[in-house]
Amino acid sequence: MTKPTPRYALIAVTALTGLLCAVGLWRVLTVLPLQFPFDPNEGWNAYHTAALMSGHALYPGPEAYLVNNYPPLSFYVVGLVGLLVGDNIIAGRIVSLLAVAAIGVAMTVFARRQGASRNIAVLPALWFVAGLLVTTDYVGMDDPQLLAHAVSLAGLIVLMRTSRHAVAAAAALFVAAFFVKHAVVALPAASFLWLLIEDRRRAFQLAGYGLGFLVAGLLAFRLGYGVSLFAVVATARGYSLDQLTAALLHWLSWTAPAIVALALLAWFVRESAVRFVALYAAVAIVIGSYFLGGAGVDPNVMFDADIALGLGLALAVHKLDGWKRPLAAAIAVAPLFVIVATDKDWQAAYLDRPVVKAEAFIAHGDIAFMAAQKGLGLCEMLAFCYWAGKPVAVDMFNVGQAFETGARSDAEVARAVQAKRYAVIQFDPGEPYALGENVYQALMQSYRLHHSDDFGTFYVPK
Repeated sequence: MTKPTPRYALIAVTALTGLLCAVGLWRVLTVLPLQFPFDPNEGWNAYHTAALMSGHALYPGPEAYLVNNYPPLSFYVVGLVGLLVGDNIIAGRIVSLLAVAAIGVAMTVFARRQGASRNIAVLPALWFVAGLLVTTDYVGMDDPQLLAHAVSLAGLIVLMRTSRHAVAAAAALFVAAFFVKHAVVALPAASFLWLLIEDRRRAFQLAGYGLGFLVAGLLAFRLGYGVSLFAVVATARGYSLDQLTAALLHWLSWTAPAIVALALLAWFVRESAVRFVALYAAVAIVIGSYFLGGAGVDPNVMFDADIALGLGLALAVHKLDGWKRPLAAAIAVAPLFVIVATDKDWQAAYLDRPVVKAEAFIAHGDIAFMAAQKGLGLCEMLAFCYWAGKPVAVDMFNVGQAFETGARSDAEVARAVQAKRYAVIQFDPGEPYALGENVYQALMQSYRLHHSDDFGTFYVPK
């Protein structure tokens, strides 16, 4: 019998990681065309896209109860796809899935350009996508985060070229990514710092072009929408060090091996590509960790760090030899398989097809119920109101944060609830209720519970 070799062992690790990605993507593709809510972000993005495409204000005034604190570009992209598919949530999911593919291609191209073999070069993309599928619900979600990373990584691939206009094109893509999602700034920052070490002339070119494009974009935003983008994104939001600590520890539970691998690589290998990836990871971890403490913040703020660590993993495995290669790869991906083996909720959502079909059936019933209630709807999961054909009433998260931080009074919404202005109200499962105690007391006084299920509690007027 032929003994296993390091090459085939590495292929086996890569194949198993690819299989994990395939299982996760199967579930995403299964529910992508369904009216099955993934996250409150989906309905929120869909309402803003609908406003844009119908000629209404993309950035309503401070008195509005639908708050838009995102830059504009993703709404245009999703809106154009929405014209083709007829549903802005489904359109956003398609864009998100295509963005994941683009990120994977960019990560593979980067690794190949550093000399990694095909088998090694595909590993960072598989590790990153598997991490998204196991620890988040962002793959195939109507949200601009992954689109922004895809555009930003396109800027990195262009920056690696030595052509005359590469720096200007990279700067334009970095700024475009910012106008898709304003938090995606780690890669351009790390690229500038890296170039300061490697080629100061290109570093200042990147900064100059980037600043020029950014100022032009901000001016165009101000002229087009009548407000400053920085004023738009600076909405009221609570902050918790306890949340930051818990979220960071959860993130470290599956990324720690990759962090160790990159740290060792940066210590022992003094090469340009290694310095870049180490800088990228360090900047991304610092920025992402700060954002993790914000109320309502998801693991998406660590996606830049995940991408950097994936690239570092490819370089580390590439620099190793013999059995160290498959061993390092296996150690890096092992935490994801541990999560899959121990997380019953993940297994039910991704492996149990009857559970998925049952949840889709429940969601369909909830949407039909809400559509049957004639009048306004108030939804924490905004996708329910969107699919039920109801105009948006209140952005519960952002408005709720304004109530909680004292930036805005809850009196008007409480009076509307007390007056039974809404034909149906949906809250997510569990407590506390999103709009605070005063609105909750008005709800208890004027509404009765109609039914509860996995998607929340549904109230109708008494």
